[in-house]
This record gives sequence, C-alpha cells and structure tokens, in this order.
Amino acid sequence: MSKSVPVGVSARHIHLTQEHIEVLFGQGYQLTEFKPLSQPGQFAANETVAVIGTKGQFDKVRILGPARPASQLEISRTDSFAIGVKAPVRESGNIEGTPGITIKGPAGEVTIETGVIVAARHIHFHTSDALAWGIEDKQLLKVRLGGERGLVLEHVVARVSDSFALDMHIDTDEANASGAKTGDTAEIID
Repeated sequence: MSKSVPVGVSARHIHLTQEHIEVLFGQGYQLTEFKPLSQPGQFAANETVAVIGTKGQFDKVRILGPARPASQLEISRTDSFAIGVKAPVRESGNIEGTPGITIKGPAGEVTIETGVIVAARHIHFHTSDALAWGIEDKQLLKVRLGGERGLVLEHVVARVSDSFALDMHIDTDEANASGAKTGDTAEIID
C-alpha cells in the first residue's frame, strides 16, 4: 500500500493568545479569516504583525488562528539568522527554554519571553490513517520528498489525532532545498 501524503510548505507565521491579540490590535479584537488551512478549524488570518529580533525584523508576518494558549513564532533556520534569534528545532507547542521576540501590531507591542522555534518537520495523521498504516503518535519517520532536487528527510514527527487531516508540513528552507511546493506529495519510506 502506498503511503503518500500531501505536502504543505509552511512559511514564517505566528500563533497568538487572545490577550496578545488584544494588546496588538485593540481591546476585544477578534481575528478575521483570510483563508482556511489544511487542518480543520485552522485559518490564515487577514491580520499581520511585525516581529523584531536583535539583528532585524520581519514585517507582515501572518497570524494563524484561532487564538492559542501560548504565543509562538515559527520561522525557518534562514529566518532565525536574518533576525538574530537562535531558534531551536521543536515541535509546535514545545516552547520551554526557547528565545523570545518583540511583536508589534497597529495598536501596541508585546515582548514574549519564550516562543520562537523552527518547527520540526511533521505529518498530521487522522487516527484512522495512522491505524491503517501502523503509525503511532510521536513516531519518527523517514520520508522521500519529491521536487526538482528530491530529498529523503529523516526525523519526521508523526502527530496523530481525530481532529487532524493527513498533511505533511515542511518549512521554506526544506522546500527550497528540494524544489517541493504545496500540493506535491511525499512518500513515507520507513
């Protein structure tokens, strides 16, 4: 049985708490949807912010909604060099001991003490897909990524939930290295 999964390239983005959304955009502010994402209930918001590091800043960083329990900036390794933040590779949500950043919106700014990561490459599996393929949550996989300069990626984290749709997330550095793009497919090989 083929173990092909759709690929999504994840550009730099930020997740924010409702408290931080209100500091950045105003009291009671609610994010508005620009477009839905591959995972059910998730969306790219119309709203963007600037993120400011020790060497530079990125403007128009897209917020992904809905609001989260902790604010978190996900960037590529190349991005981390550009703004002067030593972001570790981590699974989303694992922000303990990570560096912080200043975030600026139209109504104010906030500095988070932790929350900047390079997201670990991962595949979202619906529970039924994981069961069919014999894959467990947090299992590390090896995946062949197509593209003009195809790559085999190791240490791809399986994330399994009834609320997920099958989708592999790689960052822009990985996409650029292989020539892969959103909508391509990857093959689980181990």
